[in-house]
Amino acid sequence: MKIQVSGHQVDTGEALREHVETKMTALSEKYFPETISGQATFGRGPHDGFSCDIVTHVMQGLWLNASANAQDAHQAFDASLNKIEKQLRRYKRRLNDRHSQAAQALKEEEAGYTVFDSEAEADEVADAPPIIAELRANIPEVSVSDAVMVLNMRDTPALLFKNSGTGRHNMVYRRNDGTIGWVEPQAAS
Repeated sequence: MKIQVSGHQVDTGEALREHVETKMTALSEKYFPETISGQATFGRGPHDGFSCDIVTHVMQGLWLNASANAQDAHQAFDASLNKIEKQLRRYKRRLNDRHSQAAQALKEEEAGYTVFDSEAEADEVADAPPIIAELRANIPEVSVSDAVMVLNMRDTPALLFKNSGTGRHNMVYRRNDGTIGWVEPQAAS
């Protein structure tokens, strides 16, 4: 995890930098070891105190922000980090709840597969792999942000879902550069 510590009209000493790096790394390892980056910015707070703003890029599409004020820079950072931890804990619980619901739904469904004969198409495409199709699939009705969460939970390259906002089928997919793509069908004219 890349950690950046900066001060806005405040000198951040080596002890404060080490404190921030230690605490943020420990929090990252506890909840999301793949956390991308974190930034802690210190500034002057009210009544000659300190303010600390933390921005953490946990994973693609998930940014967490927290701010706190205290009389000491370490205390301001700890208060901000506690807010981040609370957000991470809630998000992790939400992921685990949805993951267990999805796992239960998969247990209830029987997955049937059919391997289609590719000999008829062999003349058209040389060395074509066999086509395997799943006959039954659960298509969730969720918002786009929840579809991205389901995509991450299922660890699949793409997810077909019914958009709860529009009622139409959409797809989210993981692009080669790590970002998430969203396909929404064009309205028929």
